[in-house]
Amino acid sequence: MSGNAVTDVGTEAARTVPLSRGLSAKLVALTIIFVLAAEVLIFLPSVANFRLRWLEARLGTAATVSLLLIQNNPPDLPRQVQDDVLKSIGARAIAVRDGGVSRLLVVSEMPPQVDEHIDLAHTRPLEAMRAALDTLFFGGNRMLRVFGPVGDSDKEFQLIIPDDMLRKAMLIYSRNVALLSLLISLFTATAVFYAINRIMIRPIRDMTRSMLDFSQAPDDPARVIVAEGRADEIGVAERELAGMQQRLQKTLSEQKHLADLGLAVSKINHDMRNILASAQLMSDRLGLVKDPTVQALVPKLVRALNRAVSYSEGVLTYGRTQEAPPSRRRLRLRQTVEDVQGLLGIEPGGDVEFVNAVDPDFEIDADSEQLVRVLTNLCRNSVQAMAADSEGAIVKRLTISAERNGSVSRILVADTGPGLPQKARENLFSAFRGSARSGGTGLGLAIAYELVRAHGGALELVESVGGRTVFSIAIPDQPVRLEEARSLRRPA
Repeated sequence: MSGNAVTDVGTEAARTVPLSRGLSAKLVALTIIFVLAAEVLIFLPSVANFRLRWLEARLGTAATVSLLLIQNNPPDLPRQVQDDVLKSIGARAIAVRDGGVSRLLVVSEMPPQVDEHIDLAHTRPLEAMRAALDTLFFGGNRMLRVFGPVGDSDKEFQLIIPDDMLRKAMLIYSRNVALLSLLISLFTATAVFYAINRIMIRPIRDMTRSMLDFSQAPDDPARVIVAEGRADEIGVAERELAGMQQRLQKTLSEQKHLADLGLAVSKINHDMRNILASAQLMSDRLGLVKDPTVQALVPKLVRALNRAVSYSEGVLTYGRTQEAPPSRRRLRLRQTVEDVQGLLGIEPGGDVEFVNAVDPDFEIDADSEQLVRVLTNLCRNSVQAMAADSEGAIVKRLTISAERNGSVSRILVADTGPGLPQKARENLFSAFRGSARSGGTGLGLAIAYELVRAHGGALELVESVGGRTVFSIAIPDQPVRLEEARSLRRPA
């Protein structure tokens, strides 16, 4: 057997729970144990009460015989009659105490000693349970003196009786109680098991089976559990499990989409770099042309090609879903915004008006390339949203401004577009879900959000209504390290 086969067998064994260790077997066993424990707690006072009632019955019979004997003359009774009376009760002697005087009425054989004295009128419950257990486990050869009043009589009747018959009766009673308790336990366990198995264990088993099946093929929609619509905790668990499985399937689908996209981009990356290298060579030749217009456009073309080469080289890094850490420097934001305007291709006098409202002296602490990517993604979304409006009278204006609050630079990107739809606002900055237009991927906002967070900043939607949408980019300055500040202050 190969290693993979052994692994598969081990995994299958881990997925299968033996019947003896399943929830059903544990439930039955625990129910039987708990019912038996309850029966034991009930048995103690029950057997104690049985013992007292047995003794009371014998004492009552002895009292009836005693009253008959008091009316007659006991010595006149034949010996055989006295023995028959005592034998019917199972006693050795009968006596009565009246007015403080004890009188022995019938006796067959006076025992040499009495092992236990039982006052039926003043026996407390705990003492009765202790005495019952003592008789049950250690009795059978003891002599008991049982006494107490019977009915409304003012006389106290006494009975000398061995405990062997009492112990036999208690054993029979205990056996019957044990059998009855076992039958009750089995019946209760069966009823409880059927009820709980239908209400709890079966749904839990279904959820467990669904999770195991889903783990084998998480991309199969048929493996998602179907909730039964219950209103209890099991229903909540089923609905949450179904929702989690659906979200996981959607996430896996998005990840697969990203993986396929990364694979496709990787295949064209080499050829794209060659094309861009050829474009760079042509841009160098254009730099030799003496035409003033060409000389003004060549630097912008060179910067655009350099950025394109840089993006092409970094596309595999993005395919690994990890951006490079920002290389932060002090930048003049107005010039960066001008570069973004050039990348967008917005010319003066076009349909979309681009307003660079950044102060020429405004500085920001950021990575130049990454900041250009953030602004480009935001601005391109705005331009595409406004370009969709075909009515010529609508104002189409994209404005970038900036302000500083302490050590935090805040960039505002505002447009006069139609605003973001509700679905886009609910899934903002989520790839493949936060697109504001049909057919979009939503990657632009997701990438911008990731790059801003890498700077320790925040990208958020400030406002989005018809005719005005505003995004805010807040980037804090880098903290000054104490050692670097001291080194700058040291004299040369």
